[in-house]
Amino acid sequence: MRNIGAAMTALAIVHSAPALAQDESVSPAAASEAAANDQIVVTGTRIVRDGFQAPTPLTVLGETEIQNSSPTNNIADFVNTLPSLAGSTRPSNSRLNISSGQAGINALNLRNLNPERTLILVNGRRSVGSTINGLVDINTIPQALVSRVEVVTGGASAAYGSDAVAGVVNFILNNKYEGLKVEGDAGITQEGDGFSYSFSAAAGMAFAGGRGHLLLSGEIAHNDGILQVDRDWNQIGFLRFENPAYLANANSGAPQYIFVRGAGPTNSAPGSIVTNSTGGVANQLRGLYFGNGGSINQFVWGDLTFPSPTGAAVPLRTRGGDWRVNDSGRNIGLDPRDDRYGLFGRLSYEVSDGIELFAEAAYNKQEVLFNAGPNLQTGIRLDATGCTQTPVPTTCNAFLLNTLGAAALQGITSVTVATTSADLPFRGINNKREVQRYLIGAEGEFDAFGKSARWDIYAQYGRADVREQLRDIQNIARINAARDAAFAPAGSGFPTGSIQCLINVDADPNNNDAACVPLNRLGLGVADPAAIDYVLGDPYRKQRLEQMVFGANFAFTPFATWAGDVSIAVGGEYRKEKVSGFVPDEFQPVPRLDGSGNVIGATNRWSVGNYLPSRGSYNVKEAYLETVVPLGFGLEFNGAVRATDYSEAGYVTTWKAGATWQPIDDIRLRVTRSRDIRAPNLNELFQAGTANSDSVSNPGFITGTSPSFVPAGQPPQAGYSYSGFATGNTDLTPEKSDQWNIGAVFTPTFLPGFNLAVDYFDIKLKGGIGAFSAQQIVNLCFLGEQAFCDAISVDAARTQNPAQPYLVILTRPFNAASQKSRGLDIDASYRIPMAQGSGAFTLRGLATRYLENRFDSGVPNTVVLNTVGVNGGQASTPKWIYRVSAAYDDDDFSITAVGRGVSAGKYVANGIECQTTCPVSTVNAPTYERNRVKGAFYVDLNLTQKFSAFSEGGGEFFINVTNLLNGNPILLPETGLAANSTYSDLLGRSFRVGVRFKTR
Repeated sequence: MRNIGAAMTALAIVHSAPALAQDESVSPAAASEAAANDQIVVTGTRIVRDGFQAPTPLTVLGETEIQNSSPTNNIADFVNTLPSLAGSTRPSNSRLNISSGQAGINALNLRNLNPERTLILVNGRRSVGSTINGLVDINTIPQALVSRVEVVTGGASAAYGSDAVAGVVNFILNNKYEGLKVEGDAGITQEGDGFSYSFSAAAGMAFAGGRGHLLLSGEIAHNDGILQVDRDWNQIGFLRFENPAYLANANSGAPQYIFVRGAGPTNSAPGSIVTNSTGGVANQLRGLYFGNGGSINQFVWGDLTFPSPTGAAVPLRTRGGDWRVNDSGRNIGLDPRDDRYGLFGRLSYEVSDGIELFAEAAYNKQEVLFNAGPNLQTGIRLDATGCTQTPVPTTCNAFLLNTLGAAALQGITSVTVATTSADLPFRGINNKREVQRYLIGAEGEFDAFGKSARWDIYAQYGRADVREQLRDIQNIARINAARDAAFAPAGSGFPTGSIQCLINVDADPNNNDAACVPLNRLGLGVADPAAIDYVLGDPYRKQRLEQMVFGANFAFTPFATWAGDVSIAVGGEYRKEKVSGFVPDEFQPVPRLDGSGNVIGATNRWSVGNYLPSRGSYNVKEAYLETVVPLGFGLEFNGAVRATDYSEAGYVTTWKAGATWQPIDDIRLRVTRSRDIRAPNLNELFQAGTANSDSVSNPGFITGTSPSFVPAGQPPQAGYSYSGFATGNTDLTPEKSDQWNIGAVFTPTFLPGFNLAVDYFDIKLKGGIGAFSAQQIVNLCFLGEQAFCDAISVDAARTQNPAQPYLVILTRPFNAASQKSRGLDIDASYRIPMAQGSGAFTLRGLATRYLENRFDSGVPNTVVLNTVGVNGGQASTPKWIYRVSAAYDDDDFSITAVGRGVSAGKYVANGIECQTTCPVSTVNAPTYERNRVKGAFYVDLNLTQKFSAFSEGGGEFFINVTNLLNGNPILLPETGLAANSTYSDLLGRSFRVGVRFKTR
């Protein structure tokens, strides 16, 4: 590989971020392409010197490999198949990011340390984020011009600044492309849904005798989405269940949890199900559910129901019987509808020998629509007082009386129902983004100290205009008003006996709303369309995210020692980040204040999407120095230091010390020790308050205990509804990480074309910025942590039953967390030329063996869990993530097969698997009959036929089959989407066909 590196030393046209040389993790295909261009960019260092090999591990993916291996028409989906990326944000797993604004983006996550800790670069420079927390949507990068993707799997803050804690992903564009290339493709799943297409074109030309260069590209992409169609694997009713033997006797040695099939939730139904009734015989109407036209059905409980349908608590799930009645998890969107447009242009001109001016402009627009699930509502209390009287008083719910009849309501005072609201449209996420990026600069080369020196300066402005809009969301006040329907009494101003909203016919004239239309929740096809329009709305928030960057870099070789040239790179950067937001008054929640005027929560207007506008800005000033010093005997030192001053978060120093040693041509050893940082982002600093609504489970329910927020003497419930309210914290400081990277590269001379790199990484993060989920806060309060109990209050206005208080849970980020991640990266490749130069066969394998990923919240008495080997959700980290490809390529044809997947693992990290003699189950150590979840393995196939087209170019027709074997996703025993959507293929076998043309 060293001879390849020597052939790639003409880096002159690339800006200062890269260093020359070939890293051994470069695929043979990428190396071949780079050699053809007589240059290669190496990310992770700013030193520019022939033959330098940085000590930081680097994986390079070339254009051909991307085209022949990408599972979709989106480059982010291909990059996410790399084993070093884990837990990335993708459309498939961001469906429920309802209030965060992240739904629909592709954000990369190295080492599963969160996407905020992976720095994304375009040609070595930052790009503006597409969300308030700074995540760069890979969709905004001009995909038609990407020549390589370079992944630095190690801290790089000393070279590039904040966010490069887990590493850097650098998208290298072909800035000197000449000619015209056009590509179009279309795809569809085996089920006949999810149709998509894309089209892109790029053109480049030189002018003024080669001194100038113009580059243009554009792309359009569309995906129909899969909004209301499901797959067979989500129809099997796979659930986690409380074990009856454990419930009967917690000391019996039986596990608390078992996995069952043919089960479903029982606490809601498409047309409502009665969960409780008061008066008469306790819960005598429980289990009645309503079908077409309000038809009445009795729910058939299965052989295993939890809790018991005759108990005080509402049953949550059942096995057998009518388990299929609830549709909340089986009619759910799998993929968003997506429309994207992008334009990019670059103009450069060499004004004199060694000085080039350049300007870039990019514009991207995206709109996505998600099915975020049904308009589920529980705890709908319908008043039955006086329903058997004549005339019927307004205290009797008219729809309840008409549906059940007076005889069924004899002695009943109230009926509580729950529904997935099949008469209402699904909750939609309809985010729109416009992202712009403008760049001007100059770069050049001259002789200094008898050696070539390079410099560049640039100014960049980026802006993202984001409209985060939800569709068909319940207005809390209106849906409560429409729920309480009454027969209009004489003299009310309405036809006597007509069904009206109670607020318009009661004795209080101050609560009237002439627009109110009563909503019937008891049945299917019974809701008045006018009532649906009244109770639903489309709350939204507009945000403008702005980024301004000024940077300068200078790389030179001032002197040499007996061992060789000493190279130095210096530079500085000024950056400003700003957010400004707008939310119409009618959509904003009403803040709740304490006696000092501090926000302690909010009175929500909407079931979700209670946005408040965020406003704030910060700036950062940075300067760095990097050097490479040869020490002789094949040993070379690489060190860097960066001084950074944040206007909000304060001053911090980052550094890197690394070395390479090549005792013989076949082996190179490398080691790096670094201090890296991530500064708090705009969301963590300035979030004005985002509210969401959901439910939390009671960690003491099994043992018959209620948390402290439940009044004494009230029976424990399995769960509680809440509104969450999250705000920023301007007292945050940068989080810091210390890490080691130790590796070896083998390029045996006795086996030409073979290349193996093995690297060990150890990352320790401290002062981590993190917030706690509502469930974590409830669990910690239950464990006696008073600070978390203080974050919980009861919303009296929405509490109808003291035993089921409606909660407000307040969260904000703190520098309290720590995290440790360790593992091994393996990258092997072998390229075998065929006889008579008829082509080549290439094998490449990438794998990461994660050893440790522990997150410590920083709160006393909490268990620090190792999520490695856990497949239970987005926070999980599979023990093995791997990708193996085999490709044959010649002048006429290529075929590429890819096998990718993750190993099997646990369902939960702290679960104890046992069948008998189990210890007593606890919150921190729950017991499971089986705590294993299968892994996943998928095969992709690409066939490309090349043909002659145009006098100086060619064409390619390609067919891509994703998930060739139609493998299932990683199934999880959960309601809703019963799969791990982060590491799984949810769509099944998919097909994509397309054609490419180029003139040169």
